[in-house]
Amino acid sequence: MPIAQSRPARLQPAPAGPDPRRWLMLPVVLTAMFMAGFDIWAVNVAAPSLQRDLHVSDAALQLIVGGYAFMYASGMVTGGRLGDLFGYRRLFMIGVISFAAASLLCGLAQSSTELVAARLLQGLTGALMVPQVLALITATFPVQERSRALAWFGVTMGAGFVSGQILGGGLIQANIFGLGWRTIFLVNVPVGVVALVAGARVVPHAWAQHRPRLDPLGAIGVSASIALALVPLTLGRDQGWPPWTWVSLASALPMLALTLAWERRLARRNGEPLLDLPLFRDRTFSAGLLVNFGLVFFFGSFMFVLTLLLQAGLGQSPLQAGIEALPLAAAFTVMSILSPRFSARLGPRSITLGATITTLGAIGVALTGAHYGANLTGWDLAPATVLIGLGQGIALPLLIGAVLTHVRPERAGAAAGILTTTQQFGAASGIAVIGAIFYSALGTAPARGTFVSGMVVAMTANAVLVAAAAAASLLLPRRAAARHAPSTIPGRNWSRARRDRQLPTPPRRSSAPTPRPGSRAHARDRTAARRDCDNPTSPDPRRSSCRRSPFARPV
Repeated sequence: MPIAQSRPARLQPAPAGPDPRRWLMLPVVLTAMFMAGFDIWAVNVAAPSLQRDLHVSDAALQLIVGGYAFMYASGMVTGGRLGDLFGYRRLFMIGVISFAAASLLCGLAQSSTELVAARLLQGLTGALMVPQVLALITATFPVQERSRALAWFGVTMGAGFVSGQILGGGLIQANIFGLGWRTIFLVNVPVGVVALVAGARVVPHAWAQHRPRLDPLGAIGVSASIALALVPLTLGRDQGWPPWTWVSLASALPMLALTLAWERRLARRNGEPLLDLPLFRDRTFSAGLLVNFGLVFFFGSFMFVLTLLLQAGLGQSPLQAGIEALPLAAAFTVMSILSPRFSARLGPRSITLGATITTLGAIGVALTGAHYGANLTGWDLAPATVLIGLGQGIALPLLIGAVLTHVRPERAGAAAGILTTTQQFGAASGIAVIGAIFYSALGTAPARGTFVSGMVVAMTANAVLVAAAAAASLLLPRRAAARHAPSTIPGRNWSRARRDRQLPTPPRRSSAPTPRPGSRAHARDRTAARRDCDNPTSPDPRRSSCRRSPFARPV
């Protein structure tokens, strides 16, 4: 039967109530997110081994690292749209098995050309897989639980960043079966198979309420805009910034403007643009994207510079460098788990708090490097890196929830694609921009002292950028969650929301005497009370005032 005939049955509204398998689903889909994040950073640790075993040139190494990030970022929005079109579960399963297969090709590569091609394919399959993770969370979890589930997504994303250096270094150092650097790719194969089998059992079917059409011109425009920005940033330094890099960078914004103009035109003609532009009218969504970009830009570039400093500058092995990053990882993990408590007390200002602590940590890293100079060790940086872990652990998980918590399920795929594209573009841009600043400060004769000096310059620039992200977080509306929360708010939450002018004031109990039973006034009041308590737009019928009313029906 053609898809057009069989699809409407699948687009029927889901049964009432959340899916009972949703909390079993969460660790399965987050495993896929961890794999994709891990492979971004593990390759940085493996760079010296790749150059030694495969004789990889600097340009090829940039493509191995940056090519994955480019394909990953440029395909995210299209991956989200494909999930809306064919179902989030189906695209998730296809993405997992494809990512595992691409990882196998990376592990079996015998030349730099084969590894570059396999990494490009791996980034493309990651772009197909990761948007479905966010879309499944948004579509499966009710609003009351979504922030908590999205916080775990943030924890997993940060854990992938950090463990890429720690676990990646450990796998390379262990040299399992003599495979060396290949293990960082081959480990994804059994993990992907387990995720596929578990996903078949616990991941529910979820689709957008409306089956969208593809937008090929929009997909080409978004990919071209990202390519025009990332390719010169990735390759420009090694090639001495030839004229084509500047032409490409200058063309990125006009290409993006043309793409947005096409998307608006398509929307006016009742088409279905790839970018869901009405999402950007929501202040929480647009401001959250801006802060997301800034914080991920910082974290990606910081981990890149820290890896180069510890291994190339201080001469440490991958395993030793990973061990010295453990305080950062521990601080991030603990604060990620505790971040919902900060959100409950401070609301969106908890994101400002986390970004501010991160700024202090970046300043601390720069001051520590300036103080110790060539005598710097990895453990000297531990107090400042712990501050960075604390701040990022608070801000990143909450920020993802702030952007996606109140997105409607029918827009989950589009919103997830835009968010993940922003994050990956931020990470790739951070590595390229701050990496260029770092290498420029390093000079042509790098030594231990010049590596430390380059780190100080790079972290000073990073501190300014993350401070700007902290200031931008003030644009997030206060009590955004309360404004979108359902009207069923028990007890003191009703009073708090009413005080913040987010919910209507419940009707006061009348001080007039109760009408005599059997009278006309009694019958009239009885009818009015039942109508008020049964009305879904009236105050919650489970409130005590309705329960105490002698006229209300049992609920």
